[in-house]
Amino acid sequence: MSIADLRKDYSQASLSEADTAADPMAQFKKWFDEALKANVPEANAMSLATVAANGRPSSRIVLIKEFDHRGFIWFTNYQSRKGHELHQNPYAALLFHWIELERQVRIEGRVESISAEENDAYFQSRPLGSRIGAIASSQSEPVASRQVLETRYADAEAKHGAHPPRPAYWGGYRLVPDYIEFWQGRSSRLHDRIAFKLNANGSWDRVRLQP
Repeated sequence: MSIADLRKDYSQASLSEADTAADPMAQFKKWFDEALKANVPEANAMSLATVAANGRPSSRIVLIKEFDHRGFIWFTNYQSRKGHELHQNPYAALLFHWIELERQVRIEGRVESISAEENDAYFQSRPLGSRIGAIASSQSEPVASRQVLETRYADAEAKHGAHPPRPAYWGGYRLVPDYIEFWQGRSSRLHDRIAFKLNANGSWDRVRLQP
């Protein structure tokens, strides 16, 4: 079969203006809870797109760890490629794709660092191996071999034991959204797209977009 012939007709659900909450964060919570209830694999996985100072975009999958009325939080190494790009250009886009529900959510907005207190609290909640790994890995930097990385991990494990401190270069970002779009797959590619755009007064405008 040709790649061009790979296709699926979407028919599980629909999305109307009446179906969506007036607050897009409430609508996101509704869909996120439904993804969890449906046992969507890694429902908290999202694509994070950033743009470097030279205009070159890059994207990767990260895991959302918290969301509320203020925005969406994930954690990483501030000295990684995405960290450098967010320092240069503090705007990003997120994409959730829950294929089992034939749904996508697109989110755009400004990114800010969260507090040291929030970083410390989350870091201490992580599995010990993940905390050691955050110390051992200079994320996005070249490494001579897998063995070098494993040696660095063993050294960090021996040095810090069961109580590794959070590195100053590791922490969380919050994307404060100004655009959120809910996409529901429909038959014949006539998908439902309901978008929310933030006004200067802090209210949200809701609009239907053509597929």
